[in-house]
Amino acid sequence: MIRTKIVELSTIEAAAYRQKLKDGKPGVVILRYDTSQPGLASVNRRTGTPEPSANTNLETFPIAAFQEAIELTSGMPYSRRGAVKLSGNQEAVDPDEESPEELAIVNSAEYEAIVKAYTNKKGELSYQLLNKDFIQFAKSSKIVADMVANRASVDEIREYVIRVKLESLTGNRELTLAQTKRIVEMLDEVSPRYVFRELNDEIIRMLSQ
Repeated sequence: MIRTKIVELSTIEAAAYRQKLKDGKPGVVILRYDTSQPGLASVNRRTGTPEPSANTNLETFPIAAFQEAIELTSGMPYSRRGAVKLSGNQEAVDPDEESPEELAIVNSAEYEAIVKAYTNKKGELSYQLLNKDFIQFAKSSKIVADMVANRASVDEIREYVIRVKLESLTGNRELTLAQTKRIVEMLDEVSPRYVFRELNDEIIRMLSQ
């Protein structure tokens, strides 16, 4: 299973983590200390708000608890680990299984390299540091300058910058565009907003000059 780090909630006596759901959406799981039944909600990627599952009791798992769980797990990278067990609680039932492709991405050297390079002391991915590093590369790259001069698209330039930086971080020179996109999607699922928003805005500025 791939999940984020477990966090303690103050809204209710419970712990929570973010988890990839079967339908491809990110979700949050809440584990109370007084019941073995977990609460589950998907995270609306447009609004960032929780959408509890149909069988989640909102008296036991209030919306405010899900909102706190989303805030506390925001920016935390996925990692692979086994079933979660709380003291005094039965083993939690995993709400969904991830695909082999998703597990492969989380276990990949490229994903791990990004997590290692840009995770802060709180265990959160620093999207500010990540974007700063990628922007510095874009500004210093002669190939990017040529792409800008030749009026390449924002998507083409961004994809080149991300791919080359990932190659540099891992030493893997055989990354495909599909692999790169999937890694970005996985990072974006735990980001409070689009993970490469600052890089995207900088590329737009470069093209407008």
